[in-house]
Amino acid sequence: MSNYLFDEFENVTPKAWKQKIQADLKGADYNETLLWKTEESITVKPFYTKEDRTHQEINLPKSGFNICQSIFIDDEKVANQLAIDALKRGATAIEFTANSDFDYKKILKNIDATSTKIYFKLNFLSEDFVLEISKFINSKNCFFNIDIIGNLAKTGNWFSNLKEDHNQLEKIISFTNNCIGVNVSTYQNAGATNVQQLAYALAHANEYLNHFGESIASKIHFNFSIGSNYFFEIAKLRTFRILWNSLLKEYGIKNTSAHIFAQPSLRNKTLYDYNVNMLRTTSECMSAILGGANTVSNVSYDEIFHKSNEFGERISRNQLLILQQESELAEAQNIANGTYYIESITEQLAEKALEIFKLIENGGGFLKQLKEGIIQRKIAESAEKEQTLFDNEDLVLLGTNKIRNEKDKMKNDLELFPFVKKRVEKTLIQPIIQKRLAEKLEQERLSNE
Repeated sequence: MSNYLFDEFENVTPKAWKQKIQADLKGADYNETLLWKTEESITVKPFYTKEDRTHQEINLPKSGFNICQSIFIDDEKVANQLAIDALKRGATAIEFTANSDFDYKKILKNIDATSTKIYFKLNFLSEDFVLEISKFINSKNCFFNIDIIGNLAKTGNWFSNLKEDHNQLEKIISFTNNCIGVNVSTYQNAGATNVQQLAYALAHANEYLNHFGESIASKIHFNFSIGSNYFFEIAKLRTFRILWNSLLKEYGIKNTSAHIFAQPSLRNKTLYDYNVNMLRTTSECMSAILGGANTVSNVSYDEIFHKSNEFGERISRNQLLILQQESELAEAQNIANGTYYIESITEQLAEKALEIFKLIENGGGFLKQLKEGIIQRKIAESAEKEQTLFDNEDLVLLGTNKIRNEKDKMKNDLELFPFVKKRVEKTLIQPIIQKRLAEKLEQERLSNE
C-alpha cells in the first residue's frame, strides 16, 4: 500500500513529544505527574516509541498452544471417559492429577500419547510407579510434574526426607524425559510479585541444575499461574524465556526453549458474583497465549467452591477454543514481538528479577533461603501489600469489594471449602500459604447471610 497520504507529515521524535507534553502540563513535573511506578518499581510511561524497542530475541514455541483439560483421578474409568470426551471436544492435552497411584492402563485406554500431550501431576513420589507409566507410554509428549523442592515450599515437608527425595528423583531422571516440573504457581497464588515469581522460578530450577547437572535442563518444564495484569502477564512469560536461556548459557547450553504450562491464577477468584470469574480467566488465558505458553489449562468459573462438573469444565474449555478459533489466536505466540510497551516492561522485569536471583545465589541458593524462611517472608510481605490494596478498594474485584450485589447468597451453594485450611501437622519449614484476596471479606458475608 502506498504511503503517499503520510508523506507530508514530518516524523516526531520522542523528545518533541515529551516537550509538548511538558508544555501542556503547565508547570507540573513530567516525571512526578505522568510516570507510574508499580509495587515492584517497574516504570510505566505515558507513551512509547520505536526507540523503546529492545530487540530481545525470545525463543518462543514454533507452533500454537495446546488446550489442556485438567482431570482429577478419583475413579479411573470415569477419568478416562472425561479425558476422551474432552479430546473429542477440542482439547489437545490432558493433565491428570492424583494423590496416590492408580491403574494407568485404564486411565490411558484409547488415548493416543503420540498426538496428545499428557501431564501427570502426582502429589506423591514413587520412582517405580513413574517408571511403569513412562515405559507404558513411551512418548516425549508425556510430562511428569515432579517437584520435590516445590513440595517442600508448599507443604513445609519433603515427601520422605531430603536424601530419599533426591535419590528417587535422580533415578527418575535417569530413565524419564520431561520429569521435573518447577511449580511457580505456588508463589503467584501466595501473593508474590511478578519480579519475585521470575526470580524464584529461576533460582528454584537452578537448584536442580546444581544438584543433578546441566544435562537435565531439557527435562525441566515450568508451571505458571497468570494474574489479571494483562500486559505484565504477557511480559512475564516472555521475560522468563529470556532469563532461562541466559542461565543455560552460563552452563554452556544453547537453544533450549523452556516448556511452559500456564493456567489462570486462583488468587483473584471469588465466591460472590462468580460469573465474573469467566471474564478474569478469559483475560488471563489471553495473556498466557500471547506470552507464548506451550500449553494452557483454564480453570472453571466455579473451581473454588464446586466439585468438578461437566458444565464448568465445558465452559472453561470452550473459552480457550473461542480464543483459539474465533479470535484467531491459534498461532499468536509472536504477536507481542515489536510491541514497544511490552518490550519495555519485559526488559525491566528481567533486570529486576536477575537482581533478586543473584542475591539468592549469593545467599546460598534457593533451598537454603527456603529453609531460613527468607523466601516465605518476602512473599508474605508482598502478599500483605496486595491485601491492603484490596481491603482499601485500590485493587478492585468487581462484585466483591466493589459494586457488589447484597442479595447474592452463597452459603447453601458451597460443595468445597473455599478458604485456607488450618494445618496441625508438624513441618520442617514454614510452608508458603496460597490464599485468595477475597477470603476474609467472603467469610464475613457468609456469616451474615
